[in-house]
Amino acid sequence: MIKRREFIKLATTATMLVGSGHFAAADDANFDVIAYKPGIVKQALADGKTVFIDYATHWCTTCKSQERTIRSLRKENPKYNDLLFVRVDWDEDSSSPISTDYNIPRRSTLLVLKGDRELGRIVAGTGRGQIKELLDAGLTAENS
Repeated sequence: MIKRREFIKLATTATMLVGSGHFAAADDANFDVIAYKPGIVKQALADGKTVFIDYATHWCTTCKSQERTIRSLRKENPKYNDLLFVRVDWDEDSSSPISTDYNIPRRSTLLVLKGDRELGRIVAGTGRGQIKELLDAGLTAENS
């Protein structure tokens, strides 16, 4: 029989793992997001890709809200998956060129790039309409 303290420890660990993204829902397989590594964005832009960058942290509630909305919109419109989605860990890369070169002010910033152009950005916004508009701008550029 499991003791109360053991149960609490297990429940806490499971909650932390789910919150940190170590467990993904079965339908998340279609929603690839690449973890940022130096050079990946520049190479994708040079290759003609449209890049959607999500500056986030694992503990940010605004970031989580944005992520849920993006996943929902990608599920509704699979064409959004034509974009390259890159996640920049703000805790690790806030002072890296991927953040400073684009004047990113804070975590929970969403940015869409094509070639040498910024197509749009959202800073700390969680509105479904504004996130959809940003995704649509990326999709329009990807298809042009």
